[in-house]
Amino acid sequence: MQAPQQVTANNPEQTPAFEAGVSAVAWRIGSAFLAGALLEVATHPKPGLVTARSNGAHRDMDISTFMVSSAAIAPCFFQCADAGQRHEGQVVSLLPVVRAIGSHYEGLLLAATGGINTQRGFLFSAGILSAAAGLLAREPAAMSADALFATAALMVDGLCARELCSLADREPATAGEWLYQRYGVQGIRGEVEAGFPTVAEAGLPAFQAAREKGASVQTALIHTLISLMAVAEDTTLLWRGGFAALDFVRAEAREVLRLGGALSEAGMAAIRRLDAACITRNISPGGSADLLAITFGVDALLSGHPAPGAAFTDQPLTAGHSPKPPRIS
Repeated sequence: MQAPQQVTANNPEQTPAFEAGVSAVAWRIGSAFLAGALLEVATHPKPGLVTARSNGAHRDMDISTFMVSSAAIAPCFFQCADAGQRHEGQVVSLLPVVRAIGSHYEGLLLAATGGINTQRGFLFSAGILSAAAGLLAREPAAMSADALFATAALMVDGLCARELCSLADREPATAGEWLYQRYGVQGIRGEVEAGFPTVAEAGLPAFQAAREKGASVQTALIHTLISLMAVAEDTTLLWRGGFAALDFVRAEAREVLRLGGALSEAGMAAIRRLDAACITRNISPGGSADLLAITFGVDALLSGHPAPGAAFTDQPLTAGHSPKPPRIS
């Protein structure tokens, strides 16, 4: 495979080299993760997070910011899946190809949002998973959540040691590096290198259980978000409020789950209270939101049903009427 040309976030006009003619399989993989990104931001309510009806705890972004950033990064997942399908050699040697593609689209994301970080964590993790899925798609029978996560982990093997443990010799260049230096957390790099344990053990089981109980996609996504918030080492919370914010959100999310999560009226009432509390405290579980988008993307990819259709919302829809007017706060 031709080596990708050097790309930088400062030169978004540069396009990483990849072969034309993306396959139907790559389109299906990319579509699953793009659907995850779009449905995550469309879901409401989400404590402290941007939705179609609320800015959450954010003053610098709203639903339109996520729409333009999602549009900017959309081709990345198709191209990473295609790169995985075409790759020859060891799995770990696919990482530089994927990161070159991702670097290009990171530049486009920041250009589209005016420098606001909406989905960089998702861009990295979904790019890795798209490439892993492309690699596995050569033998469709081998495709499973375990195989997908294991392949992703193998692709980034040693990443934390190379990029985080070396910080003793230099200044941190990113928020993730600063958080590792201050708190010792590995963030999304650690989640990917460990094989997405938060998604595997909390995200997917919660989403699938909610759907099996008859929940709409939106309700299942809300329920899954709370399940992720209860356990995730959310670096967005750490960035905004340190361990006090992380501990608060985890404890509140566990209480919501005790009340039934999004599958009960008491749980939904508690979710709305937690939303208000997060806004008041100016904290936002953005890392959990990224993992929610990943969860839906993986489930859609494995189930073969990336489109939620009419089952997205619990509210009945009538031609010419919106479910509810938007609320921006």
